[in-house]
Amino acid sequence: MLRNFYYFILIFCAAAGLSITLSGCGFYSHTGASVPPDAKTFSVSYISNTASIVAPALSQVLTEKLKTKFINETQLKLAQSDGDLQFSGKITDYRTAPVAVQGNLTNAVNRLTLTAEITFENKKDETKNFTQTFTNFVDFPASQNFAAVENELIVKVTDMMVTDVFNKAFINW
Repeated sequence: MLRNFYYFILIFCAAAGLSITLSGCGFYSHTGASVPPDAKTFSVSYISNTASIVAPALSQVLTEKLKTKFINETQLKLAQSDGDLQFSGKITDYRTAPVAVQGNLTNAVNRLTLTAEITFENKKDETKNFTQTFTNFVDFPASQNFAAVENELIVKVTDMMVTDVFNKAFINW
């Protein structure tokens, strides 16, 4: 009799878990991303750089990282243009500035700040469309030569920005 009770509990839990997993609206990935079930493709237009300081590879890095994130973390297919979900935008600010001064009034830490205006168009649900400014930064020791660490810093700051754009578009934060 006790064994039948355990079987009942096991079957009930499995059925409840399956029901919760299959219910809901849209496709949910392992990342928690909510993608409209009828969306099959996405496109990312080249993110242009209109900042007063232009890092040569920055636009390409940000554009490619957006594509890679969506390919790896959703079941959407990349379209060259006119995807069901479309991303476009521009880099509006790219700068370094001191953020921490030591007791002898010398700079201890610098900050690289990246700001981009990203537009998201959802052809399947226009209520999800947005144009938003995203700003991310990474600090680095002032003793480091910026030119020597710039590429590494660009990778870090664009990773953070891509995560923020992904979360805004697919996790609804």
